[in-house]
Amino acid sequence: MANFIIDVPVPSMGATVNELTVISLKTKAGDRVTKGQKIAELESDKSVFDYEAPADGTIVALPVKPGDVLQTGVLFMQLETADASLKHLESKGAAVAAPVAAKPVGALVWTPRATKLALEAGLDPATITGIEATGPGGRISGDDVTQYLAKTGKK
Repeated sequence: MANFIIDVPVPSMGATVNELTVISLKTKAGDRVTKGQKIAELESDKSVFDYEAPADGTIVALPVKPGDVLQTGVLFMQLETADASLKHLESKGAAVAAPVAAKPVGALVWTPRATKLALEAGLDPATITGIEATGPGGRISGDDVTQYLAKTGKK
């Protein structure tokens, strides 16, 4: 079978998760990948997980970068493949940039997981001061919130 290009969306992680943060990318456009190969590390408000190639092929476009906060279902990458089982994902057009939905809270940008942890601790992210942002792209990560809570004695 001839190769074709598929649009690979940002995965859905369940009914209540509608955005994911790109923590790191392990590949780039032009790289050849195998099915199951780690492409990226993503974070939801609940966990960090590996995102794997859905098929053998070559990455045609990877319009995301570490720190991007992406809505589920938008374009994550385009992959050239011969895997007929993915024909339903065949691209209808040229590569497009994935829309980024960063959520600034006050002057800082928080990952979904960080926001969730702060709210669960009874804190308003918009009023927190003195928290260090060590996440991708200078964002407040879940680890930053955990360290802040330990340092301030809040739970």
